[in-house]
Amino acid sequence: MGVGYGLGVFSWVPTVHGGDEAAWLASLAWTVWISALSVVLGAVVADRVGQPTVQSSTAVRVLRRAALSIAASLGGLVVVALTAVPARVAERADTFAPHLIVGAYAIAGVLLGLFISVAALVARSIAANVLATGGWLWLLAVTAVADGIAAGRDPVVAQLGSWPVTTDGPWFKSVYLPGAAIAAVAAVVIGFLAALPAARRRDGQAGVALSGAAGPALVAVAYLLAAPRLTGALPDQLSAHLVAPYAVVTGLLGSVLALVLCGPRRPRPVTAPAAPVPPQYTGSDAAPAPAVPAQPVPDKTGSGKKASDKNSAAGDSSDKAASDKPASGRTAAGRATVAKATADDTAAQPPADEPSATGAMPSTGPSGVSPVADPPGPRQPRKKR
Repeated sequence: MGVGYGLGVFSWVPTVHGGDEAAWLASLAWTVWISALSVVLGAVVADRVGQPTVQSSTAVRVLRRAALSIAASLGGLVVVALTAVPARVAERADTFAPHLIVGAYAIAGVLLGLFISVAALVARSIAANVLATGGWLWLLAVTAVADGIAAGRDPVVAQLGSWPVTTDGPWFKSVYLPGAAIAAVAAVVIGFLAALPAARRRDGQAGVALSGAAGPALVAVAYLLAAPRLTGALPDQLSAHLVAPYAVVTGLLGSVLALVLCGPRRPRPVTAPAAPVPPQYTGSDAAPAPAVPAQPVPDKTGSGKKASDKNSAAGDSSDKAASDKPASGRTAAGRATVAKATADDTAAQPPADEPSATGAMPSTGPSGVSPVADPPGPRQPRKKR
């Protein structure tokens, strides 16, 4: 308040700033905004200084934030006295007690700050945006006053969030384009930079996304309360009132952009690895696999032959070839020896009609000799004719 009164950013004295309607409305907007910003600043500083050293429950944290916001609102009531007392010298044709009107606007700003402070304590990005926007608006107001003094112009009340860079425009309908560009660019940059650390910390996405609109929304509400109707407003004042809502949108775009660029990404689906196959023990003491008995193959042709006849026939041909090979000898003694061994093997074979020990009929080829012959047994005595 001392900086504002000292530099002439706002004033209630009619002899200094003419006491026109534009100065009155601008001073009311400054009163609402300063009251709200004071409450938010007090709550945030108290929260940062008095951080609890032990873990607390959710109910305790909610009560603590509510107590800090209420305490900051009580402190913000000081603005009521700092604005209402100087406003007694204001001259208004529509009221006989301008200081009461100014005090009511200061109280409205305190209530607005109470609402914003609760959100600022919940989301750190909202607090950062409100305080950064407040610093920027004070810097802009001081720059506007210093520029007017350097240019030799008469001191006038500065519009909240507006700097008349030039005196002749350019204008688009009722909007002062240089002032609108400054307000939009500042809202985007502050919204992005204030939300960037919170997005990297993986704070709540709703708070990060909405943080860009907190600071500009405070200015827009201050303008709305100061002048619900813009009947008979000057061009500079009308432009400031019209630009404030668009600054809210651009600030929101900045915070959303920060969340999109640095926010949490959707994790890629991770496929579960295949279950490892347990190693098989192949040592010498491993238990052998149980033997599976051979099953007889059913006869599908109905001719009484087994499925192994082909193998038997192949075995017979190989045996025949093996038996014929020695028969091709040149000596008669060799032929006699082979013939005698063949006769002995034939005698050692069981009869064709007798089943084997396993219950399966032995398969014989055309020559009557089994493809897999048993080892020769003892020589039988030859019967006499």
